[in-house]
Amino acid sequence: MNIRIAELKDLEATVAIYNQAIAAGQKTADTTPVTTEDRRKWFEDHAPGQYPILVAESGDVIVGYLTISAYRPGRKALRHTAEVSYYVHFDHHRQGVASNLLQCAIGMCPSLQIKTLFAILMDSNQGSVKLLEKYGFEKWGHMPRVAEFDGVEVGHLYYGLRIEKC
Repeated sequence: MNIRIAELKDLEATVAIYNQAIAAGQKTADTTPVTTEDRRKWFEDHAPGQYPILVAESGDVIVGYLTISAYRPGRKALRHTAEVSYYVHFDHHRQGVASNLLQCAIGMCPSLQIKTLFAILMDSNQGSVKLLEKYGFEKWGHMPRVAEFDGVEVGHLYYGLRIEKC
């Protein structure tokens, strides 16, 4: 598996993977599929030297991706805090894709001047909870029953990691 910075040519694959998560429900707060054009600005807002998108390749196929995103953009006091999100193609779950992406992202944080990394996830996503805890993230907050999927209410969890090597 190869982890690298995403290029525009990878946008279509990341959109397909994200749309899988939307269709599955309770993996993201989006409930309707997105298009490549919908996500173009999102992609462009992730400058590789500041807030990169990483892709995991197996052969020449994108099997997952991770984003490091600004938290509350424009608020200078929060410039060293970022949010991490990751999605893996369903055919490649439980193959270490998310682990490799997350490990790489954590390792990049000092050079990106990120001191605090956090993830926001649905409380029904226990697979992600276990992965985040494996890498030292701790539960920093819970907002119960703030999201609704077809009449089912779920909460939002905030998991954080302090990066000590900045």
